[in-house]
Amino acid sequence: MSAPAGAAALIVIAKAPVAGRSKTRLTPPCSPAEAAALAEAALRDTLEAVAAVPDRRRILVLEGVPGPWLPDGFEVVAQRAGDLDERLAGAFAAAGGPAFLVGMDTPQVTTAIVERGATELERAGVDAVIGDAEDGGYWSIGLERPDERVFRGVPMSVESTGVAQRARLTELGLRHVELEPLLDVDTIADAVIVARAAPESRFAKALAGTEFAARADDEAPVGP
Repeated sequence: MSAPAGAAALIVIAKAPVAGRSKTRLTPPCSPAEAAALAEAALRDTLEAVAAVPDRRRILVLEGVPGPWLPDGFEVVAQRAGDLDERLAGAFAAAGGPAFLVGMDTPQVTTAIVERGATELERAGVDAVIGDAEDGGYWSIGLERPDERVFRGVPMSVESTGVAQRARLTELGLRHVELEPLLDVDTIADAVIVARAAPESRFAKALAGTEFAARADDEAPVGP
């Protein structure tokens, strides 16, 4: 079924999981292969949550080559060259209309959370939505219409990213709605917390299969 007119598209911006290039902040304690497996699991969880939102256009804005982890129903668009601000601007340009974007670092995201973000964006008088990440960035952003000025020059991947992005929205006169915060998986400590929050996820199962998890189990205290 095609999306209703005016419905916000759903964008996932991601990097194809490749050993040595994916989730490098998890190495050590994980091996490069384990980090890539965790990245793939997180991406699969995210794509599955997005795919289950009904009656939406779905776009994967990808760095790299699609693999067997990609479900049906997604358009695939190559990421624009440049820093993250340019790549985000390019993702919304590819959508060409209202769109809600998530990354691949929050495998605990659910279909309900994604659908809520898109629905908030469609409310009258709302120009943008944004969801905090606990590291000071943001895990999601939606725009009622593409505008590359929203992203260009905003410092990315630093503790002040979320603050700077909100300031840019305000500077451009865009009325925004705040979404619930989620924890990005950047470090192994983040991975443990997220896996506990979503124990049935592919991500949690992938983490449980790592040597790190095996060592943690071996070192756990025994007895009452």
